[in-house]
Amino acid sequence: MTVLIQRTYFEEGTNGALFINGQFLGFAIELPWVNNKRTISCIPEGEYTLKARFSTKFGHHLQVLEVQSRSLILIHSANDAKQELQGCIAPVTQLTGIGKGTNSKLLLQKLVSLCYQAFDRNEKVQLIIKS
Repeated sequence: MTVLIQRTYFEEGTNGALFINGQFLGFAIELPWVNNKRTISCIPEGEYTLKARFSTKFGHHLQVLEVQSRSLILIHSANDAKQELQGCIAPVTQLTGIGKGTNSKLLLQKLVSLCYQAFDRNEKVQLIIKS
C-alpha cells in the first residue's frame, strides 16, 4: 500500500494533499522546511516505511521509519502544526490555513484503519513525500 503526501511549502508551515493508492483521502499539515532540524522542521521528501504504533498519549497511530538524522517521527492527530507538532505529520479533514486544519482525529482514525488492515495482510506500507 502506498500513502502519498503531495506537499506545498510556506514560510509558516507545510500543507499537503494525502492519497492512499492514488485515491484522495484528505490533507496533511506539517512544520515548515527548516533543513530537517529536529523538532522545528518537516522531514525531507522521499520514500519511507510506515509501521503501527501505540502510545498512551496518541493511542493508535503510525511511525515513519528511517528518516535521515531524525527519530520517532510519527503520524498523529493535530490541528495546528506550530502548536502541536515537533517534526511529525498530522492528517486533517480540511485545511483552515497554513499548517492548520480540522478534524484531525477523524482522519487519523481512517488512515490508521486502512494502514492496519494492510499490516494484517502482511503488506508493506510505503509513505512517499514529494512536492
